[in-house]
Amino acid sequence: MKVAVVQFTASTNKEVNLKKIISFISKAASKKATLCAFPEFMMFYTNSAQTPKQLADLSETINGNFVSTLVKAAKENKIQVIGSFYEKSTTKNRVYDTAFVIDKSGKVISTYRKIHLYDALGFKESDKMKSGSKIAKPVKTSIGKIGMMICYDLRFPEMSRSLAAAGSEILVAPSAWVKGNMKEEHWITINKTRAIENGCYVIAPDQVGNIYCGRSLVVDPYGKIILDMKQKQGISFVNIDLNKVKQTRKILPLLKNRRTDVYPTLKA
Repeated sequence: MKVAVVQFTASTNKEVNLKKIISFISKAASKKATLCAFPEFMMFYTNSAQTPKQLADLSETINGNFVSTLVKAAKENKIQVIGSFYEKSTTKNRVYDTAFVIDKSGKVISTYRKIHLYDALGFKESDKMKSGSKIAKPVKTSIGKIGMMICYDLRFPEMSRSLAAAGSEILVAPSAWVKGNMKEEHWITINKTRAIENGCYVIAPDQVGNIYCGRSLVVDPYGKIILDMKQKQGISFVNIDLNKVKQTRKILPLLKNRRTDVYPTLKA
């Protein structure tokens, strides 16, 4: 199955970004891609000067114009779409960082609110965001069973392992990975590790430009990088073969060989 991965620099204007996103969806469909995956914060770039209230005022519900427009584009182009948006919350001046999966009929079949907020390395997402409270169940798509993560979630192996144990064959992690000392090395190593330890594909579309490092990746179940978009803005394509997941999990049965009966005996 062909998957389209989009890497671009989001502006602070969501209408400008929306036009770009729709164009990418159309291009992905014209190239016969089954699914088009976008990075975190695709809705718009929020800089440090933007206040929590300003961000909250620009956020939307899942039924708002931003996602509804993408639902329409997915349906018109008969393609699955994965992306993210700033979702309104009931907490004053806080938003959810929410990922969604839209099927080719234009139905939102899964949503996931980021549970690990990036309060590290000088950043504090919790100043503007509210964390989600649960991991979304893997969702069936035409390319396989997908487990959703977002950016900083990749640093927590418990989450990817939980998704893999629940049946995920592909982990998709829309990201906006901030530049910095050793950050690209961390990014590449973590994406490869999540794929290897779970015997699954990892698809990680990333923002480029502004404060982000780019390097959108797709890693196969044995840890081979089959796509690295470097600093390129645009769209790239990869083929996903679920037989590789089955073969890898057969010859390297890490999920099967876990000793979940023993692990709880270790007390902190």
